Amino acid sequence: MTAANVVATTNEIAPAKERIDELRREVARAYIGTSRSLDAMLVALLAKGHVLLEGVPGVAKTTLVKAFATALGCSARRIQFTPDLLPADITGTYVLSPKDGTFTLRAGPVFANVVLADEINRAPAKTQSALLEAMQEGQVTIEGDRFELPRPFLVLATQNPIDLEGTYPLPEAQIDRFLVRVSMGYPQPREESQMVRTYGVEAPTVHPVLNPEDMSALQATCARIHVEDDLFDYAVGITGFTRTHPRVALGASPRATLGLVQASKAYALLNGRAFVTPDDVRAVAPNVLAHRLVLTADAEHEPKMRQHVIDEALSKVGYRRGVRAV
Repeated sequence: MTAANVVATTNEIAPAKERIDELRREVARAYIGTSRSLDAMLVALLAKGHVLLEGVPGVAKTTLVKAFATALGCSARRIQFTPDLLPADITGTYVLSPKDGTFTLRAGPVFANVVLADEINRAPAKTQSALLEAMQEGQVTIEGDRFELPRPFLVLATQNPIDLEGTYPLPEAQIDRFLVRVSMGYPQPREESQMVRTYGVEAPTVHPVLNPEDMSALQATCARIHVEDDLFDYAVGITGFTRTHPRVALGASPRATLGLVQASKAYALLNGRAFVTPDDVRAVAPNVLAHRLVLTADAEHEPKMRQHVIDEALSKVGYRRGVRAV
């Protein structure tokens, strides 16, 4: 039996879930809001994916990603995206040393386990694309030389979907590299009251509860969560539905299907199971698929159309054990 065929055991799942719950509790000390946002980020972490957080200013997007990065106990760098940001400001560049006349690499902020890309849509497409190779391949190319990035590697990006002045929409190729999109709205009144009380005196301090080795171990356990063959067909059926929808110009890609399965494994692990269920697939589908859809011109300005397409796919694509999705 190869390593790829070894499935996670129940004895592995319990301690893994305990570490995940510890991480969740630590982040919740600083981030006060719905647990759905944090769950989606945990899914991306376990599935080795990247996260795109959308929300209007002041809803704690940056607070959440900073607390998450700190609790992971890994190296973290923050990039504030601006219109004048250059690709070399992200990846780094060679710098001439006047003393000996040689060039040395000045590594950019992308050389970290966790990269916080704040307001990513404020930089032009050329700069945004500097992250593409890093997000997909875990490496960067500088002046023709290839450099491996630290492992594990996670990009947490934020953007404001409302303020369009001075912003550059992310190209479809880059959006497809984000495993999940998290839409953050205003908190509930009770949550907002708690936030005001908590931050009224002194902001909570988040402490590391994991390290890079812990992250890698959790990701390895997640990769070995068991998936029945009919669930693969179910995932293909859901993404295939989006490709034939009349309001969709470009449906979810095969990369999205792979991401849907990986995210389903992570969601199963979050819930303390060594196997994926159809409910896991349905739970992660909106965050994994909606942002990847390119709508037709007449549907583009309907803000809830992407979510409607995914909801329609989940209601119309059937699942029965042992039977291919239709």
